[in-house]
Amino acid sequence: MQRILLVEDDLMIASGLVYALEQEQYAPFHCKDVNTACRAIETERFELAILDLQLPDGTGFEISQKLKNTNTAIIFLTIVDDENKIVQAFENGAADYITKPFRLRELLARVKRTLNSGSGANQSQLVTLGKANIDTAAGKVFIGTVPVELTALEYRLLLTFAANKSQLLTRTQILESIWDNGGNFVEDNTLTVYIKRLRQKLGDAVSIETVRGVGYRAD
Repeated sequence: MQRILLVEDDLMIASGLVYALEQEQYAPFHCKDVNTACRAIETERFELAILDLQLPDGTGFEISQKLKNTNTAIIFLTIVDDENKIVQAFENGAADYITKPFRLRELLARVKRTLNSGSGANQSQLVTLGKANIDTAAGKVFIGTVPVELTALEYRLLLTFAANKSQLLTRTQILESIWDNGGNFVEDNTLTVYIKRLRQKLGDAVSIETVRGVGYRAD
């Protein structure tokens, strides 16, 4: 069973989520604060962490830092609907960000998608775009032999461009590809931010052309 760390201080929400996750054959491990969660991370291995952002003794960002380099996927589940916090979450490597109130079936679908995307079931495959090499099994990007550190969203964005080399993609197509849900859960200007950051990290290795009023083309 896939183990899921759930960090939520609202016990009613937590109990409902634990029950729902167990019904889906997951193994949830509930913590109600940062301190307890960090202790659990030191002794347990988790495939996924669902983190509240505002906790009694700190923030979910502290837990996400503790999970860095553990190969644990992260979903933030929080009442905080602030663009700066959302951007910060993805910069910290989050796979998804869901705001409360939420629909349970939607959350479970995102949990399944996140776990499947990191399952490593596919054989190692090297995809190239420009001078960038993408190891899809390892989830790593290289320019030559130099690794490029990308956030989860930047990585999915690069994969979208790699799968559509030299093709003009509308902004809507890109959002749909990243989120698999019609782009309903990301602001359009957030995409602009991540395109800019992807360009900065890749430099001249990949050409990402802006087609004004339409979208982007990458080579």
